Amino acid sequence: MTEMPSIHTPYRVCPLGAHVDHQHGPVSGFALNKGITLTYEPMSHGKILLTSRNFSGTVDTTVHSVTDRDMHWGDYVRSAVAALLNAKYELFVGIQGEIEGTLPIGGLSSSASVIITYIRAICALNGISLTQEQLIRLAHWAETRYIGLNNGLLDQSCEVYGRKDCLLFLDTLDSSYELIPRSGKMPPFEIMIVFSGITRALINSAYNARVDECKAAAYALKACSGMPYEKIADTRLRDVRREIFEAHQDKLPEAWRKRARHYYTEVERVRTGVEAWRAGDMSAFGKAIFESGTSSIENYEAGAPELIALHKIALHADGVYGSRFSGAGFKGCYMALIDPSCKDRLVLKFTDEYLRQFPDLKDRFSIHFCHSADGAGCQNDLMDSEANTIQESCI
Repeated sequence: MTEMPSIHTPYRVCPLGAHVDHQHGPVSGFALNKGITLTYEPMSHGKILLTSRNFSGTVDTTVHSVTDRDMHWGDYVRSAVAALLNAKYELFVGIQGEIEGTLPIGGLSSSASVIITYIRAICALNGISLTQEQLIRLAHWAETRYIGLNNGLLDQSCEVYGRKDCLLFLDTLDSSYELIPRSGKMPPFEIMIVFSGITRALINSAYNARVDECKAAAYALKACSGMPYEKIADTRLRDVRREIFEAHQDKLPEAWRKRARHYYTEVERVRTGVEAWRAGDMSAFGKAIFESGTSSIENYEAGAPELIALHKIALHADGVYGSRFSGAGFKGCYMALIDPSCKDRLVLKFTDEYLRQFPDLKDRFSIHFCHSADGAGCQNDLMDSEANTIQESCI
């Protein structure tokens, strides 16, 4: 019996570049050796039938058309279909399978991982070849236009371009990127993921409001400085030089001023942190990550109380090189780059101090350890010839 094919897409963490990708700022990231795996086989007549090892219920839909969201985990495969149909790809072969995530969701860009996985599987079955950039753009369209989350290209780019033992340095203005190998001077490290136990939906949080505040700040700064401006929807803080912000920040409402201050200081942290990584200076790299986490709380005003508590624990934990929210900080996970020799001690410290504050989360709180990994862009899907054979047999 032939084993069913599977597709794996990694999660990601962003050590530096928090909350700036939607403003076309530079970011950094690692793909992780944990992620989403879909085991699947073709379905005739374009039918889609899916189950999940993490969520209850089934998804029963088709590749031929897309219905509105029903706020169910099946929305993510619908978003993948919607993106492909919007891009004028012809879909004939459906999919039957089971999907599974290997870490608790929240802050690891699981939604982008799931969408990328579905797009890759549907394309493999329908004989469609995509470049890395096409895959990123399709997944981004699915998440922003169908799911409704106004994020940038960070998540999809990390999960596609990422490489083991490399830091991705991405400029989201033009999608140019560099994969910077780990220096031989860098001390050993692992990526610790602390799941807070809370799973609030990001789209229902303040995430989209923060994006709007950044755009409003950029629009106001353009007006105050006499720069030309048109639609606010097309305005980003990347359009405005930092010296203009420094000259006119007092004219902004406090919230807008804080969002802009986070943007400009985070861009500086990305650039200095990337150079520290390049030089193998983990101390400087980690310091920038800590500062990013603090600015996310104080200036971007992100972070549920549980995530903020984890940040405070990390700031005084021996063996943590640097740490911050993993993602927006409104739910889910906290990430830390740690000295592997301190793992046991860190598990005890985080568990004890966190659960003393939030004892009701005892059964949901968990700690995991990861490494950097290759992204989806260097993994082999079904070959075109095999995909075409499957397509012809299932139409």
